[in-house]
Amino acid sequence: MVLVSMRDDAVRQLFRVQGPLLGLIAVMFGIFLFQEVRGIEWYFRYMAVPAMITESWQNLRSGIAGMGDFKTLGTLLSCAFLHATAEHIVYNMLFLWIFAALVVELLGARWMFGIFFVTAITGSILHVVLNAGEFGPMLGASGAVMGFEGAYLGLATRWHLPQPHIWPMSRPVPAGQLALLGVVGVGFDYISLMSHSPENIAFGAHIGGFIGGLVLTALAAPKPHGAYHR
Repeated sequence: MVLVSMRDDAVRQLFRVQGPLLGLIAVMFGIFLFQEVRGIEWYFRYMAVPAMITESWQNLRSGIAGMGDFKTLGTLLSCAFLHATAEHIVYNMLFLWIFAALVVELLGARWMFGIFFVTAITGSILHVVLNAGEFGPMLGASGAVMGFEGAYLGLATRWHLPQPHIWPMSRPVPAGQLALLGVVGVGFDYISLMSHSPENIAFGAHIGGFIGGLVLTALAAPKPHGAYHR
């Protein structure tokens, strides 16, 4: 009875702290299932097409933008809620859970949502800038996932962070090593981007999301829970 009670308390604590993040992940899987049912004809309009976004941005700058242009610019965010395959969404949601859960523990759920939305957009923007004339659509939350890695690095540059427990590892991971993992990941993305391979991965979105998260937390984030000044 004692073991069951402790396990129930742990589950309730998990949902109390990480409930908003788990809700976001559940929404992602729900949208993916809807994609599978409705087909690409339904969700193509929500993907980010660089050439169309570039044209809509030019219309906005010229003062002639219509409702269609604003909808097109909205795909900078909506594309982050879409995924191409089951493998794509599982991989993204696994890494989203790891790094976004850390942000929830350190900064709270509001900052977690803020970082997700901001870095999803910054990732899409850099992808569009690097592929301004391309009509190939982009989708996926990878930019926001990398945004959380950048956000963690941004926090680590300002504060001594508590050692996090990363599921499924049973021991705490030194904060510096976790931040270094993000640097290594974005480094590989940069090398891949410069070598132009493979073409079906939006490395520019990864880098844009990472930079967005890094700048946001390095400049604006409040003191994380359990951290102290360097």
